[in-house]
Amino acid sequence: MSDTLEFNEIYQEVKGTWNDGRLRFSKQTVVYKNNKTGKVDTIPIPDLTQAQWRRVCLGHGIKLSTSTGHIYKYDGFKDTDLEKISEYFKANYKLELAEKDMCVKGWNWGTAKFGGPLLSFEVSDSAAFEIPLSSVSQCATGKNEVTLEFHQNDDTEVSLMEVRFYVPPTPGDEGSDPVEAFAQNVLSKADVIQATGDAVCIFRELQCLTPRGRYDIRIYPTFLHLHGKTFDYKIPYTTVLRLFLLPHKDQRQMFFVISLDPPIKQGQTRYHFLILLFSKEEDISLTLNMNEEEVERRFEGKLNKNMSGSLYEMVSRVMKALVNRKITVPGNFQGHSGAQCITCSYKASSGLLYPLERGFIYVHKPPVHLRFEEIACVNFARGTTTTRSFDFEIETKQGNQYTFSSIEREEYGKLFDFVNAKKLSIKNRGFKEGMKGNDNMYSDSDEDQHDAYLERMKQEGKIREEGNDSDDSEGESDESFNPGEEDDEIAEEYDSKASASESSADDGDSDGDRKKKTAKKAKLVKERKPRKKEKKAKDSSAPKRPMSAYMLWLNSSRDRIKSENPGISVTEISKKAGEMWKQISKEKKEEWEGKSEEAKKDYERAMREYKESGGGSSGTSKKEKKKKGGKNEEKRKRKSGGGREKEKERATGNDSFKSREFISSEESSSESEKGKGRKRKGSDDEEEDVASTPPSSEESGSD
Repeated sequence: MSDTLEFNEIYQEVKGTWNDGRLRFSKQTVVYKNNKTGKVDTIPIPDLTQAQWRRVCLGHGIKLSTSTGHIYKYDGFKDTDLEKISEYFKANYKLELAEKDMCVKGWNWGTAKFGGPLLSFEVSDSAAFEIPLSSVSQCATGKNEVTLEFHQNDDTEVSLMEVRFYVPPTPGDEGSDPVEAFAQNVLSKADVIQATGDAVCIFRELQCLTPRGRYDIRIYPTFLHLHGKTFDYKIPYTTVLRLFLLPHKDQRQMFFVISLDPPIKQGQTRYHFLILLFSKEEDISLTLNMNEEEVERRFEGKLNKNMSGSLYEMVSRVMKALVNRKITVPGNFQGHSGAQCITCSYKASSGLLYPLERGFIYVHKPPVHLRFEEIACVNFARGTTTTRSFDFEIETKQGNQYTFSSIEREEYGKLFDFVNAKKLSIKNRGFKEGMKGNDNMYSDSDEDQHDAYLERMKQEGKIREEGNDSDDSEGESDESFNPGEEDDEIAEEYDSKASASESSADDGDSDGDRKKKTAKKAKLVKERKPRKKEKKAKDSSAPKRPMSAYMLWLNSSRDRIKSENPGISVTEISKKAGEMWKQISKEKKEEWEGKSEEAKKDYERAMREYKESGGGSSGTSKKEKKKKGGKNEEKRKRKSGGGREKEKERATGNDSFKSREFISSEESSSESEKGKGRKRKGSDDEEEDVASTPPSSEESGSD
């Protein structure tokens, strides 16, 4: 037999809703982990006193009782699991798994028994139903009647509001009231918050970001009391899931975050996180409202009667001791600026994203906590508003997507390395370069591809760190998100002429300036859009195309459809015909398809005869003539336009601007002038041709 037994999809009832999770039996502990919240319940084996196997709504369930008075119920087992679990309990726990049947008679009178945190209503010594007293929010009494009200859960579609018990008077026992005794048994275990006695300590006027405002925090042994000017909140320590202590990016403030389940409510608003903001410079001297012996006995050295230090340290220390949970702080991650967080935006609000050892947390509006185990994949996407930032998207296994936008691109390398180290799946949707993944089970990540985007981002980050912020580099980075790409395109465009200009230029500085000017001009050049193809004119005398099998059937059936459906519109006829065509048998469809084939053959034969008789040729010849005439007109316009531009240049005589072609031909300028002089002696037609040709062709002619 193995050392452990593990079961998936095991359910635990929490305030009227079923939460699924994983249950593991080991030799030392029984551990249950909630898939939704990540909360872990651990039961030490020496504390187990009783185990029952029961038939419940989700198949079969186990009820475990402990010596501390706690009862744990887990449902979702199969009938075949009984033998396996029973043998494991006998061998490792020395405990027998007893089978217990529930009463299904449907009677509403019986005996109420209080056992630990459960109220069991039994009929004929079998439990009909059980009420966890921790779910009771209020208990009211009347004449021979007790009313129990319950905490409401927002995740449930239907909630049980209250249950009333009729308690008959017992004759002869006048001293004690059975109704009051019943109510006292309920209240002793119920989750009813009553602020009786003095608080352990009080923190006054603390700045709270959610819910917003200044609150006095009164620390009681079992709950936390937030007292503000408008609202009061009482938070039991049992609802606290996690504690976070996070440094602000400015290094002068600290966030203290308390994760709550169920959340606190303010009208229709739910607050799953309580976020406090502290200044690091604010100190406090704290005295607990308990004697030293009681402090030592209760907190076992975690707290002292008199303490002093930073305010955020005192609050976090007290909360850790009372809630008995670890405080989560940022891990090894460090951003570009050296901070342990990243500035970003979520849902149009700016905030800070903290990469933790086991998840991400975003503060503060709205706060988001995502554990690595609930993340399906992450994605780095190009920013939509500006090229100087990128977006970080997280997709959960439940299908929810969280987009953290406007992250500075200098943070890309650090964040990518962190995600890669945590072996999260990277889903590349933002750009074409492949990104590196660690987990082979995900097909999105391609380890063999080189990530050019990552290399470029890292190089730019190094340049910024060294402080090399020259005007040229700033201009390039502002101009384009991918610096250097445009320059490569220009080099290719003028590749044949660049070498000539370098070899012929005497003055290097002026030559470089000219190159920059021509390069800038080249950027403005746009590619011509391809012309739209002209539609062919229909030949009215040509034979008509054959109809499909469906159209032939529709033409023959149209009158019948109209007669069967009087007042039917044209569109409805088509819809009705489509439905009828689908229902037609295969034999009938083949019959109409045969008719369609015959019509097609007739069309091909008629088309051959039409072409042999010379049909369709006149229309095409006219079109060709029209096209040729249009091309000749364009040529004449270009020639006349080129001549006018040449004459303009000669008239102005402006030497300040020299084209690239002129620069490349400086050495042979005298020869070209001689050639031009010879050409001027020619006829007017020749002069017109010279003006229309580019300078490079002129030079080759002169040589």
